[in-house]
Amino acid sequence: MKVRAGIEVSSQSDIGCVRQDNEDSFGYWEPEDDGQFLRKGRLAVVADGMGGYEGGQEASRLAVETLVAVYRDFGGDDPQQALVKALQAAHEQIRQYSFAHPELWGMGTTCTAAAIVHDALYYAHVGDTRLYLIRGGQITRITRDHSYVGRLVEAGMISPEEAETHPQRNILTAALGTNADFIMDSRGQPEPLRAEDVLLICSDGLWGQVRDAEILGAVENKSAEQAGRELIKLARERGGPDNITVSILRLR
Repeated sequence: MKVRAGIEVSSQSDIGCVRQDNEDSFGYWEPEDDGQFLRKGRLAVVADGMGGYEGGQEASRLAVETLVAVYRDFGGDDPQQALVKALQAAHEQIRQYSFAHPELWGMGTTCTAAAIVHDALYYAHVGDTRLYLIRGGQITRITRDHSYVGRLVEAGMISPEEAETHPQRNILTAALGTNADFIMDSRGQPEPLRAEDVLLICSDGLWGQVRDAEILGAVENKSAEQAGRELIKLARERGGPDNITVSILRLR
């Protein structure tokens, strides 16, 4: 994986302490060609599959592969449009795969993709894999969870703190490949980024065990590689009931 100067990247995944298999997938891509790099920048993706071992693993793999390929080959100049098109293509790809393999019915995946182009952040997102921005000692969640509990929070029925431990927090209201209709969030305007900003994408195997303030504490003043290792260790120490995947991009 070639990474140009100006950023530090670390993507790590761990099976956790309970699961027999890892159904998470991740990817990082940037073009080799300098002209392409100016247009496409850098792309990071994390997907958390569901629908049984084989279905979940296949769905998250397909999501990451399709997303990177469609983003890479997109002809236009708008990274946001490229991400939206890539996410839609991944959704269709997973649906077609499940039609061709009826034994994997119910396969699907969350997916969060972030692109950094000209020091600005673009993203597209389905499910409850989260994207955080860490800046100046503060951590901000950029994405909202497409989940039953996320809806309760948005409706003001429970607090964000109650949501963190709610017994139904794993019930998704949107995922790639599951329903014919396709729900996703994407940013209208790119978010300007600054030197030393950190972007962190993680599956619920991490954020379900480790609070936002602890994520901030693990990332500050550490290399991306060290921070990722520390976060996975923390989630495992808390029982690691799910696969744990984290992708950290620190701007230099």
